[in-house]
Amino acid sequence: MRGTLISALATVASAAVLWDGRFNDLGTSADLNKWSWGNQVGPYQYYIHGSGTVEKYINFSPDFKNPADMVSKQGAKFTLDSTAFWNGQNMRRIELIPQTTAAINSGKVFYHFSISRKDTNAPSVNREHQICFFESHFTELKYGWISGEQGTDNPNLQFMVSQNSKWKTEWKPNVWHNVAFEIDFNGNTVGFWHSEGGDPLTQVVAPASTSTSSNGADWHLGVLELPRSSYSDGVEDFFFSGVYIESGPITTTIGGPG
Repeated sequence: MRGTLISALATVASAAVLWDGRFNDLGTSADLNKWSWGNQVGPYQYYIHGSGTVEKYINFSPDFKNPADMVSKQGAKFTLDSTAFWNGQNMRRIELIPQTTAAINSGKVFYHFSISRKDTNAPSVNREHQICFFESHFTELKYGWISGEQGTDNPNLQFMVSQNSKWKTEWKPNVWHNVAFEIDFNGNTVGFWHSEGGDPLTQVVAPASTSTSSNGADWHLGVLELPRSSYSDGVEDFFFSGVYIESGPITTTIGGPG
């Protein structure tokens, strides 16, 4: 027992949170507006959104977090609506970028977040959703019908490495999926850790080779939805909590270090 405790304490001591995006330091979504290219304050860059005010797209509440997460004070609801088109594009988008100078793109790091949905304003199974992606798309989650595949719908939440599905599960409402991308930027590999609810994370995909590439400011927390003809834009809500990036041995408890 004593040896187990010492080992556990050593693991906690050697892990390090490089960037904390758990929304604990944000009051309302209006706080996101304090960031600009000329005033880079707070944990997030907020510039990828539609023409409306911030509360149309992002809102914070304790009701929006994984209830098993005892570290996060609140979670975030990200909303795609009829105005959520950024910079003249035909894709609906709402995304946050970590605001940090930490080395989140070097060595072996773990990108953590929890994600859920509800029956109300459910994301469409008929459209491709790129979730929590890097700009080179070397790894990400996807949901819904993926462009080019057979059929008309897809109910699965999928973990992707270089556009190839490595894991999938049906995305049911009111289920919290806890995720960690295990990224070795030096070794060019990506693995995947997952659990549901309050269960500890376990590795479900061993590290796979890919061309890891990031400038440290191109991981998009949020959703990009590709357009699809004959399918209209509905309001869609995505819920996130427990967002942080760490180095060292992975923290498997939900919510991460206190």
